[in-house]
Amino acid sequence: MSAPPSPETVLVTGASSGIGAELARAFARGGSSLVLSARSVDRLEALAAELRQKHGTAVAILPADLAVADGASRLVERLTELRLQIDVLVNNAGYAGFGPFAETDWAHEAGMLQLNVVSLTDLTKRLLPGMVARKRGGLLNLASTAAFQPGPLMAVYYATKAYVLSFSEALAEELRGTGVTVTALCPGATASGFQARAHMEESRLVKGKRLMDAATVAQAGYDGFRRGRRVVIPGLSNRLLAQSVRFTPRRLVTRIVHNMQERVAS
Repeated sequence: MSAPPSPETVLVTGASSGIGAELARAFARGGSSLVLSARSVDRLEALAAELRQKHGTAVAILPADLAVADGASRLVERLTELRLQIDVLVNNAGYAGFGPFAETDWAHEAGMLQLNVVSLTDLTKRLLPGMVARKRGGLLNLASTAAFQPGPLMAVYYATKAYVLSFSEALAEELRGTGVTVTALCPGATASGFQARAHMEESRLVKGKRLMDAATVAQAGYDGFRRGRRVVIPGLSNRLLAQSVRFTPRRLVTRIVHNMQERVAS
């Protein structure tokens, strides 16, 4: 740690780029101390240096691969060794995949399930009891507008985000009155490295579209978390989309999403 710690320490997973990095910046502006985790050490170090210089933020870097089975346990072991008490857990790390499920790579999807669902749940299981005992803290989980409907051509990814949303809302109710809050951040398509990693740049969902920027999404999530909101959907069009599926037959919703996700003919 490079400066006297603030009363609150925040762990941000997947902090090396995109929404994760912007969430780290938002918490730093708010005066929190930070623990940044991701696989890319160079990017974490660059972000940590930026936050220390701009905000005098106390930052610790703990590289971790949460797409492997023991990733979460190893990360928590390092926190314990360094005596870092986590008051807020930002479960941001995640990735997607694109293509018909019968043709996609299982190893890629197994890692996605581990990262998006299992490690997220594992970290929460390990860190939440301390927050409850201290009667303060919170969880900010990155879900998606994908959580509100099935997603043909990204079937596993959409299912993982449905899990994150359901899990978050259930925990929020369980923790009501404890001093610990839970927020699910549900952005739509966002300008970041996410689409390139998922190999979906040619999808109708993103090709030629003006996407919301990661900083705007992160600030909305941060503000909603601070207000104790259970679900945050940045952008009016995204909120309308999420609500519209409630009144549309599921089969039709699935067909519409399929059409939106198909690759644009070149």
